[in-house]
Amino acid sequence: MDRPIRIAIFASGGGSNARSIMQHFQNSEVASVVLLGCNRKSAGAFSHASEFNIASWHFTKDDLQSDAVLEKLKSFEIDLLVLAGFLLMVPESLVKAFPDRILNIHPALLPRYGGEGMYGMNVHKAVKTAGDSFSGTTIHLVNEHYDEGEILFQATTELTPDDTAESIAAKVLVLEHRYYPQVIESFCKTIV
Repeated sequence: MDRPIRIAIFASGGGSNARSIMQHFQNSEVASVVLLGCNRKSAGAFSHASEFNIASWHFTKDDLQSDAVLEKLKSFEIDLLVLAGFLLMVPESLVKAFPDRILNIHPALLPRYGGEGMYGMNVHKAVKTAGDSFSGTTIHLVNEHYDEGEILFQATTELTPDDTAESIAAKVLVLEHRYYPQVIESFCKTIV
């Protein structure tokens, strides 16, 4: 492309991953975050968008299923959609509109601990219950099914028997903040 890749981030919660991505790309020649969309009006991610002077908007689940979200993305000339703690299923219409152009981060090593209902603390509790000696994060392409898109990157962290679901979450979040922006940047360099 003759211009930086235009990224939209979708988030549902506090937005710490969204913030790390915004910060990473604030002076990048490769890509820029130009839009944040949240399905929760109280999402903390909105404050991060404001901090980095990035346009933001709230949309509903119905908006996501209709053409409203797609039209908004088109109006901002979005090249890449990045999910950062976004908890709704991406509809097939959006997947088809952005083929191999939607990235997601998952707080476990897929294919384990993936699928419907496996997000946030649910994942970390499952890892703890299983007694795993390591966990990590997975960055993958999004398709029509929860957590089944092509895996682009994984990073691991060791766990101890003393780890709780909360401490596992904290360890995995460190990996997410470190690697998600880097993987997004590398992916952007493949977009032509």
